[in-house]
Amino acid sequence: MQARAIRTLDRLAAAAARPEDGASGAVFRIAFGLLACYGAVRFFYRGWVDALYVEPAHHFSYLGFEWVQPWPEWGMYLHFALLAALGLGIALGYRYRVCIVLYFLAFTYVELLDQTTYLNHYYWVSLVALLMCFMPLQRTWSLDARRSPEGARGTVPAWALWALRGQIAVVYVFAGIAKLNPDWLLHALPMRIWLHHDADLALIGPLLDAPLTAYAMSWAAPVFELTIVGWLLWRRSQAIAYALLVAFHVLTAVLLPVIGLFPWLMIAATPIFFPPDWPRALARRAAARGVTVPHWLLREPEPGEAERPAGGARRTLAVRTGLLALAVFAMLQLALPLRHYAYPGNVRWNEDGYRFAWRVMLSEKAGTVEFRVHDPASGAGWVVQPDAWYTPLQVRAMSTQPDMILQAAQLIARDFASRGIEVEVRADAFVSFNGRPYARLIDPDADLAAIARRPGPKPWVLSSEEGAAGR
Repeated sequence: MQARAIRTLDRLAAAAARPEDGASGAVFRIAFGLLACYGAVRFFYRGWVDALYVEPAHHFSYLGFEWVQPWPEWGMYLHFALLAALGLGIALGYRYRVCIVLYFLAFTYVELLDQTTYLNHYYWVSLVALLMCFMPLQRTWSLDARRSPEGARGTVPAWALWALRGQIAVVYVFAGIAKLNPDWLLHALPMRIWLHHDADLALIGPLLDAPLTAYAMSWAAPVFELTIVGWLLWRRSQAIAYALLVAFHVLTAVLLPVIGLFPWLMIAATPIFFPPDWPRALARRAAARGVTVPHWLLREPEPGEAERPAGGARRTLAVRTGLLALAVFAMLQLALPLRHYAYPGNVRWNEDGYRFAWRVMLSEKAGTVEFRVHDPASGAGWVVQPDAWYTPLQVRAMSTQPDMILQAAQLIARDFASRGIEVEVRADAFVSFNGRPYARLIDPDADLAAIARRPGPKPWVLSSEEGAAGR
């Protein structure tokens, strides 16, 4: 049995190491690097470095990463300048391995600073950057290959292309699954709310405000997300599928600008589903029509490259270990979006298992929160507002997310303790979910200062029904 398992693993390892044309991977690397550079520059242009990392006196840390703290002002600006430079280095393929490893570490550091800034596509960027650390995407159309042509094979192992495709696929599939709920399909919520905001647009405003439009888009979104990967994988439908994908993401970028760079990331990334040599094939067709094409775009991988030992044909312990590591990574990507099924209640309400689960633009929530502070020793009490400790953006994000409300309550308790007052802290938090009336989110009797932060269900969070009943 063990020998059979080893043989099976060796066959999988050989298939995973099969050399493929590196042109598609090179285009992916270039697009990723350019968007990474643009994203960092965008933070400077929008003033987000100050607003998100310099101005806040306190940050909402991730559980287990409380030790991750921002640099001083000059350090944060230097950090984002480094991100821009690293993105450009990745695109050019200059010292690619150094650039991509540093970019993964530097970008993930920024994302760990504050839960306020969490976005699904930021998480995706960190995961893809991690995968790219182990991928030889610099072998084609890079300064590294130009500097050391004898080491430029022009090929990448098949597993690299499939790993990137898989990381894109989980986004679409789980985003589509998340939309299979009554609000989205039966009530066109929150699509009706979002489209109503654009009802004053010239010409198309009345169309966007029509209920039928909201229902059509609410049904079209999960159908698209649940099927697009299959259409992209089928060679005969790839061109039409990609055209539909571009149209879908351009439309979401126009109607929902809050979604940020996500549409452009997907448009730039999904050509990885095309045949590995598609950029060279496109260049050849252009050359055949008389278009002047640089010779390096037309250069094919050298004959015999597939037989080189370093191409992955040998069944080594390193190859087996790498394949198992990739399998573990894939299982985690499947398990994390499903973890909320292990928790009671509606994940769209209580947020248990909401992050890192590709629940893309799923709900519309607004909240209000204030804290009641009680000193048991003296009997004194205070009602305090969170904006005494946090910025308006942080308060807005915190007011609908129980784990962030818990952090805020415990910060308030520590602030009072620093003045020699040991207090209890309770929250009056109310949330409007998909346009419904405000309902209480947190048990008003729970002393949040005494509750330990931990993953999993939070019994001090009320269900939407309990909150609506005013418990």
